[in-house]
Amino acid sequence: MSAAQEQRVVVELADADATRAYGRALAGVLRAGDLVILTGDLGAGKTTLTQGIGAGLGVRGQVASPTFIIARVHPPLPRAGEADGGPAGAAAGGTVPGTSLVHVDAYRLGSLDEVDALDLDASLDESVTVVEWGEGLVEALAQDRLEIALRRPRGDAATGSDDDPSAGVRTVTVTAVGERWAGVALPR
Repeated sequence: MSAAQEQRVVVELADADATRAYGRALAGVLRAGDLVILTGDLGAGKTTLTQGIGAGLGVRGQVASPTFIIARVHPPLPRAGEADGGPAGAAAGGTVPGTSLVHVDAYRLGSLDEVDALDLDASLDESVTVVEWGEGLVEALAQDRLEIALRRPRGDAATGSDDDPSAGVRTVTVTAVGERWAGVALPR
C-alpha cells in the first residue's frame, strides 16, 4: 500500500464512553506485532482510547496513562480453562492466552536514543504496542502501523467550561500505513 493508497477512516465519538467503545472495536482488528501511534492534545482521549483497546484485547490491570513510568506492559487475562494463565492451563484444555498490550507515553522522551533505550522493538512482535505522543519518534519501529489522531474541542461553547474531561465530541482519524492493513476493514 503506497502513501497514496493509505486507508483512512474518520469517526466522531460523542464522549469518553464512545471513545472506549471505539477502542474495543479497534482491538478486534489488532494482532501481535501491531504498532499504534496516538497523537492529540492533552485531554483529547489518547489514554481513554487505549483503555478500550486494552478491554478489547482482554488484558490485565487498569490501563492508565504511563506518563511517569514511560511504558507499562499489560499481559493478557487467563482465558477459560487456564488456572494460572500459564502453559499448564493451555495444556489442560484451555486456549492460548490473548495478546499483551504495551502502553507507552513518549511525552517526556526527546530523542530517538531515548526511544531506543526502551527496547520497544524487543516486544513488538509479541504484543500490540500503543504509543501516545509517538508521532515523529517511533514510526521507524514498524513499516506497518496505525496512526491515530484524536481531536477534542476545548471548553463548552455556551459557558466556556472545560470541567468534564469525559464530555465532548472527539474526532478520531485513523490512518492505516503499510501492507498489513490492505483489505482490513477498520471500525467506523
